[in-house]
Amino acid sequence: MNYKGILFFKNLHLVISLLIVVPTAIIYGTPSILSTNLNIEVSTIDLSNLLKAIMCLYIGISCIWLVGIIKEKYWKSATQLNILFMLTLATGRILSIIMDGIPTNGYVFGVIAELIIGLFSVYQLKKYKTVSN
Repeated sequence: MNYKGILFFKNLHLVISLLIVVPTAIIYGTPSILSTNLNIEVSTIDLSNLLKAIMCLYIGISCIWLVGIIKEKYWKSATQLNILFMLTLATGRILSIIMDGIPTNGYVFGVIAELIIGLFSVYQLKKYKTVSN
């Protein structure tokens, strides 16, 4: 495999995370999308504030992933953050499933995707710990 191919696969988990998390952040921060498409009513300023904070948290984390793709010296930290982000989200969703019941299909897909991306990121961290840009 050539050098560009190695870089593509090395960064694949971060790219996938960016492509999923940035649009999700925007959706979480836009109450009209939530009510129209996800049947979630944002009925208080406090809930709107919480969702916008989550939106910006997701975008901020995504910026670290982008830096990890662009600058080799940040790849490991970006990957570790990706592992933490995806697996803690999945853990929270699993906890909710146990305590609250099965959510809609979109959220079931979310927990599966977060587990896959989180575990794939662990694999990437182990596989590429010695490969550099």
